[in-house]
Amino acid sequence: MKRICSIYKSPRKNEMYLYVLRSDALKRVPESLLVAFGPPTHAFDMVLTPERTLAREDIHAVLANLDQQGYHLQMPPAEDDYIEHLPDELLRRNDPV
Repeated sequence: MKRICSIYKSPRKNEMYLYVLRSDALKRVPESLLVAFGPPTHAFDMVLTPERTLAREDIHAVLANLDQQGYHLQMPPAEDDYIEHLPDELLRRNDPV
């Protein structure tokens, strides 16, 4: 099951992405989600297959959501994940001298 997918990024929330089937574009995305998401900016297109790996999403969940509801919403990572990846010098910035 190969799907050609368009990925849009949100202007309101960093690292929030909306996956849709390229053939459907944004037609199947609920209006309320588009309002909350903000005006979508096309990021890129890609071919999705069950064998493909994605950095932060389960490919099987993405494909299932595309088939069942016509879109997949990728939420940004939790803030704890951001802090975990900050360089040590930024984390020590607030340490007492």
